[in-house]
Amino acid sequence: MAQQKAQEIIASDPVVVFSKTYCPYCTRVKKLLTELGARFNVIELDRENDGSQVQAALAGLTGQRTVPNVFIGGKHIGGCDTLTEIHRGGKLVPLLTEAGALVIPAAA
Repeated sequence: MAQQKAQEIIASDPVVVFSKTYCPYCTRVKKLLTELGARFNVIELDRENDGSQVQAALAGLTGQRTVPNVFIGGKHIGGCDTLTEIHRGGKLVPLLTEAGALVIPAAA
C-alpha cells in the first residue's frame, strides 16, 4: 500500500518533496523552491499516519532513506545537497520549467 501511495503522490504533481517538519535540510529545500516560485507538493512524513511506511517504500524505490526526498517531473532527484548542486549549476530552473512547476513570464 505505501509503495502504491508514494508512486501516486509522485505522479500527481510536477514537484514532490517528501519531508519532515523538524528537518533543517527539508526546510532549505522548501525555501529554495519557494524562492524560485515553484509549485510543489510537500508530504510531511512525520505528520502522516503511514509516514514511516511511505519512507521505507521510497527507500525501496530510490535507494535513498533520508529526507528530503525530491521528485521533479516524476523523476527522483535526491536530497538537499543534490538539489542545491543542480541549482548552482543553473539546471534547476529549466528542470522545474520543463516539469510545469515554474512558469517563466514571457518577455514584454
